[in-house]
Amino acid sequence: MSKRYTKAELEEIVYKQLENLNAMHDLLSILKFQNDLIQNINRTLREEIGQFKEDQVMYPKRRMRRS
Repeated sequence: MSKRYTKAELEEIVYKQLENLNAMHDLLSILKFQNDLIQNINRTLREEIGQFKEDQVMYPKRRMRRS
């Protein structure tokens, strides 16, 4: 049993699908922006950790005296 749709019903379905596609596009844009922010923060953090390791002063360990 197939249902027959009127032109108005089909237009409404297509309009709702278009709204959903636009909403998904907006969400994807937000996710892309957040991903870019995370990548930039990770890059900065990696550079700061590398700089910290270069600047870190290593003190010699004390030798244990044998009695």
